[in-house]
Amino acid sequence: MHAAQRRRLIRGLYAITDGPRADLQAIAEAALSGGAGMLQYRDKTADLARRRAEATALQALCRTHGVPLIINDDVALAAVVGAAGVHLGELDVDIATARARLGPDAIIGASCYDSLQRARQLAAAGADYLAFGAFFPSPTKPHARRAAPSLLREAAVLGLPRVAIGGITPDNGGALIDAGADLLAVVSGVFGATDVRAAAHRYAILFKSTRGPS
Repeated sequence: MHAAQRRRLIRGLYAITDGPRADLQAIAEAALSGGAGMLQYRDKTADLARRRAEATALQALCRTHGVPLIINDDVALAAVVGAAGVHLGELDVDIATARARLGPDAIIGASCYDSLQRARQLAAAGADYLAFGAFFPSPTKPHARRAAPSLLREAAVLGLPRVAIGGITPDNGGALIDAGADLLAVVSGVFGATDVRAAAHRYAILFKSTRGPS
């Protein structure tokens, strides 16, 4: 898949798992059934065997739903399970290293936090999407750097899908889509909900009721 085609496919709810948890497969299925357009497997533990088994199962699930599976941080795990790609933070390997391991068709996303300059650097390095935030207080990362919605508009010039993350709810997410977000990345708002499928659907329909990125 050509890079431009790969990037055009990215839009919607970006559900990020909050493992480890025993019901991971079931809640991931619920999120995908609710309309998640991309799923990220995020597990910071050192249990390599469990993480590989879970990622393998999620990859099969995502393939069934026709949704890309992205692995948080771990390029080796993404390669082993055949995931669609990897998400990289500032302390992870660089994009060139990830691309060399995962190949030209992989989706490689990167965290830009509150920095347009970092976004420019990552875009030049070959990122497929740029993630900004936190836009609101986040229970997942309570001390995360805060970003302003205007940053999404400013990043439009880079020509890449923009991901908004951090404390996003169905009530505040629409404004971020209007500001330019192609994806809303959500952890607790989806996977902390009593009804995961319904929660995912509330985010997914925002993309049908808002103007969309500028």
